[in-house]
Amino acid sequence: CSMLKVIDSGCQAVLMAPTEVLAKQHYETIKEFLKETNIIPVLILGQTKVKKDILTENLNSIYKGTSKLIIGTHALISKNTEYNNLKLAIIDEQHRFGVNQRIAIAEKGSDVNLLVMTATPIPRSLALTCYGDMSITNLKQKPKGRKTIETSMISSKRINELLDGLKRKIKEGSFIYWICPTIEESEDNNLMSIEERFKKLKKKFPNLDISIAHGKQKPEERNLSIYNFKIGKSKILLATTVVEVGVDITDADIIVIECSNRYGLSQLHQLRGRVGRGLKKSNCILLYEHNLSNLAKLRLKTLKNNHDGFLIAEEDLVLRGPGEILGTKQSGLNSFRFVNFKFHNNLIEIAKNESELIYKNKQKDSDKIKSLLQIYQSNNFLKNLGG
Repeated sequence: CSMLKVIDSGCQAVLMAPTEVLAKQHYETIKEFLKETNIIPVLILGQTKVKKDILTENLNSIYKGTSKLIIGTHALISKNTEYNNLKLAIIDEQHRFGVNQRIAIAEKGSDVNLLVMTATPIPRSLALTCYGDMSITNLKQKPKGRKTIETSMISSKRINELLDGLKRKIKEGSFIYWICPTIEESEDNNLMSIEERFKKLKKKFPNLDISIAHGKQKPEERNLSIYNFKIGKSKILLATTVVEVGVDITDADIIVIECSNRYGLSQLHQLRGRVGRGLKKSNCILLYEHNLSNLAKLRLKTLKNNHDGFLIAEEDLVLRGPGEILGTKQSGLNSFRFVNFKFHNNLIEIAKNESELIYKNKQKDSDKIKSLLQIYQSNNFLKNLGG
């Protein structure tokens, strides 16, 4: 709706997604929404993904302003993509983009409004909301009919019990995502790889087709694996985090996340969101290594006991730190001497009000402002304020 309002005023709007799969999904969905109108959306992917003449035609229509609604991947911020009058940039799955990438899309026009969407705001973005630099709309309701995903923590020592349980669930018609942190076996770490887990699953389920999806595959091969899982040819999709966004399979009702203690809260919540997309009761199984640190235990328990992405993100902010507000780090401890987001929200509110008063009297207080900004001694920091 916001894109339509911008287009109605004669300007352009873009929607940027982190993967081609998700960008194509948005393109097809929006094209269907707009079929009764004269607005024709344009899809921009990497140069090698579409025919050169089609890409050139689309880029020319964007430059001339004849294309008003543009959807794509990182290709939207490439040097080759120039806009006529961009006024709204929407970023989906914001946690998958860096600060500079979000700045880059906003700099493709003059006074561009920025709308970011995510189920789990990254710590830096959540911190920006504390400073009043970003406003929030929080959608808490699930789509009609969806059930809460049951989340459980299981030690890797109990893997055989888990496999026996999954065998029963597959017979009952379940579809299972199995997420591994690495692709290949390595002597350098003790993480369970797709290669190793595939061998173990085939031993347990010799007659079962198992699909594999990871980032080193060709897109066609990866898409075929996901498709085979979607149509039920395979009952298990063994994957890395490439399925974290843009994969929508309503029949999938179980996800097993291997070495779950190695992931951040936001990523775990995103992965959990691959199931529970239909009307079936769904389960998320956090398979963890023994001898967990206290921080890892706290992180997994937070996910187990919470389903609100915003609350999870707030806990993530406390655990991981807010990152750099005037820099590009999106998590980690900040350089403030005494501010702790968990305990000093009231001080941040006071500081925000004080800064607004200084800004209103900027002629009178220009020396104060210069002194404060000189602390950072870099134009790049100031540029990053908008990201």
